[in-house]
Amino acid sequence: MSKSIDGTPLTDEFRMPGEFEPHKQTWMLWPQRPDNWRLGAKPAQRSWVEVATAISQFEPVVVGVDHDQFDNARHRLPQHIRVVELSSNDAWMRDCGPSFVVNDEGELRLVDWDFNGWGGLHDGLEFPWDRDDAVPRKVAEIESVDRYKAPLVMEGGSFHVDGEGTLLTTEECLLSPGRNPDLSKGEIEQHLKDYLNVEKVIWLARGIDPEETNGHIDDVACFVRPGVLAFAWSDDRDHPYYDIQAENLAILLRQTDARGRALEVSKVPLPAPVVRTAEEADDVDHVEGTIPRQAGDALPASYINFYICNGGVVKPSFDDPMDEPARDAIQRLFPDRRVACVAGREILLGGGNVHCITQHQPRRSYR
Repeated sequence: MSKSIDGTPLTDEFRMPGEFEPHKQTWMLWPQRPDNWRLGAKPAQRSWVEVATAISQFEPVVVGVDHDQFDNARHRLPQHIRVVELSSNDAWMRDCGPSFVVNDEGELRLVDWDFNGWGGLHDGLEFPWDRDDAVPRKVAEIESVDRYKAPLVMEGGSFHVDGEGTLLTTEECLLSPGRNPDLSKGEIEQHLKDYLNVEKVIWLARGIDPEETNGHIDDVACFVRPGVLAFAWSDDRDHPYYDIQAENLAILLRQTDARGRALEVSKVPLPAPVVRTAEEADDVDHVEGTIPRQAGDALPASYINFYICNGGVVKPSFDDPMDEPARDAIQRLFPDRRVACVAGREILLGGGNVHCITQHQPRRSYR
C-alpha cells in the first residue's frame, strides 16, 4: 500500500542518495512506439535487452511494459529480469520515473515530479504524456512506497545529486518556458532544496541537446562521488559542443559544493558528432503530435550518459575511435567497479542513452 505524504523530504529529513550509493534495483520501461523507434521498435528492443542484461550482472532489474507488449518483452528478456505491466507513453524511465529518497532509519519514499513530455505544448516532443506522468504513482504502488507530490515540472535526466547536499543542473532546461514558466529561478531552486533535501544548486549554462530535452545535465557532467565530476570534453575547438562545454567547465572550476570543497573535474572524451541517416529517419513512422525524425538530425552522443550500478558502470559505445579512451577514462574514475560497454546508437536515435532509460532505486539506508 502506498500513500501520498504531506510535507517535504527536507522537513521529514529524507535525502536523495547519489547514484553511486548502493541500489536495491534498477527500473526500465520497454520501447514500442513506432513514431520514435525505427522499424517498429525492434532494434531498440534489442538494445534494451542488451542494457538490461548488462545491468543485471550487478543488480536486479525491473522492466515495465504495456499490456500488449508483455509477452514479447518476457520472451526477449532473460528470465532473471523481472517484467511487470506498467503502461507508459515511451521508454524514458529516468525522465518520467520517480526520484527515490531515504532517511537514516532505513525508510524509503519517492518524489513524484510533474512530467509534460519535455516541454508540454510549448516545445515538447510528444503528445499525450498522461501515462508517463502516472509512472511514479504506479511504481509507488508496486513497491508499497509512500510518495511526495512535487509542484514542479522536471525530468530525472535534468539533474544529478552528490548525496551530500549538492545538485547539478542547467539553466537551459529548468528555466525553459515549456516547464515552469510561472516560477522564478529562485522558486525553482527552493523546490529542489525542499524535495531533494539539497543545500546548494550549481547551475550550468547549457546542455548539448537543446532540441530534445532543452539541455539535460546527464549528457554533460555527473557526480562520480562527492566532490568529483566526470565531464564530457573535446580538445577540438571545431567540435559542435566545444563552446558549450568550455562555458560549463569555467563555471564548475569557480564552484564549491555544499561542503565547501572545490570540485575536481575529470574529462571524458566526446565522440565525433553523430547525425541521423536518411534510412534511419525513413524507418520511423510519422504521427501527428510527435516531433518528426529527419535525416541530418544532430544526435547528442556523449559517454557521460552512463549508468552507475552496484559494482559496475554501463556505458554506451558509438563505433567511434573514442570508445576505448572513454572507457579507460571512466574505468579510472571507478577503480572498484567494472565498466560494461553496450551499443548506444539505437538508444541515441530516440533522443538519449543508457542513463536516460534507467532509474535507480536505492537500497534502504542506515547511517
